[in-house]
Amino acid sequence: MSESVLASIRKPLKIEKIETFPVLYPTVMRFKFFEGPRGTGRPAVLIKITADDGTVGWGESVPVPRWSYETLEGATSAIDLYLKPVLLGKDPFDLKAIHDTMDKEIAPSFSTGAPITKAGIDLALHDLIGHASGLNVADLWGRKTGDDVLLSWTLNPKTLDDLEPLIDKGLERGFENFNVKVAPDPEFDLAMCKIVKEKVPDGFLWCDANGGYDLHTALDVAPKLAGVGVPVLEQPLKSNRLTGYQELKKQGALPIIMDEGVVSPSDLIEFLRLGCCDGVAMKPARCGGLVSSVQQIEILEDAGLMFLGSGLTDPDVSLAASLILYSAYGLQYPAALNGPQFLGTSVIREPFVPEKGRVRVPKGPGLGIEVDEEKVKELVEKSS
Repeated sequence: MSESVLASIRKPLKIEKIETFPVLYPTVMRFKFFEGPRGTGRPAVLIKITADDGTVGWGESVPVPRWSYETLEGATSAIDLYLKPVLLGKDPFDLKAIHDTMDKEIAPSFSTGAPITKAGIDLALHDLIGHASGLNVADLWGRKTGDDVLLSWTLNPKTLDDLEPLIDKGLERGFENFNVKVAPDPEFDLAMCKIVKEKVPDGFLWCDANGGYDLHTALDVAPKLAGVGVPVLEQPLKSNRLTGYQELKKQGALPIIMDEGVVSPSDLIEFLRLGCCDGVAMKPARCGGLVSSVQQIEILEDAGLMFLGSGLTDPDVSLAASLILYSAYGLQYPAALNGPQFLGTSVIREPFVPEKGRVRVPKGPGLGIEVDEEKVKELVEKSS
């Protein structure tokens, strides 16, 4: 946050109340990360923070147990039992002190502890600060946003027979760019990418392995993906295979983009020093919120490296934060923000509906959205 902007808008407020609303957003298409013993659905914890003058900010934690270790129940209890008691009475404008307090209460291991959970608090405070000052979050950074963000359409077919109908569905909705889930089968992945490029030869095709290849397979498949026309390979190996990332970057067949393993700015600096990647797929939810994400984008800009705009199938509040961030920092590539593609309901008064593969950037105070609390209550009841 810009220090000059902060100095001009700061008010003597205290956090008076923190409320959590655990929900399960229904899904409308298959997405492999939302399948599990609880059935299907996108878990999230909506968070309402109220200041002592009545100003409200909304945030959202978006755990995905099949993607990371955080769960709906864990995020809810972490906020209610551990973070809320130490944050009540704090200055909502002092984001550094808030993050220091959260990191003391839920300590780091390799990196930031429970970053997806903490991201919800971070977003709610940005929203609250924006409403208290009458400024959009981008204004708090001293930046402006465009009107919309270009999106990509996510493909995760079980079989190649499923692929063309999924591509056609995206094309029918105006999408011209695609991201595909690859690994562990390189033959399937190459066949899938060939089909996509044949149908959409001019679209940006972004491959995300979610750590699903071993090093031998990744080194073998990267040049072949490049030959098909794939421009980047995201998270080919597990997060802790750092020497493997070094080998892939030295191979140079494709720009190597890190995701799951980059949580804090210090993580990113270390990975860049070690020569592990050519850029990062940003996710505010993964990074503990907007404070960390802004720092990381600025680190990448200074290093002349790529940042891609990604997400965790973000619903509503989390999606609004990502849209503002990516627009404010001039994202150059289609964003893999697929909440509108996969989620079947919304709790905001003006839901995000892509048109011609683009979605509007919220412009109002804070995160620029209005949460409908009746819809929140209804979704809580349906989720319980």
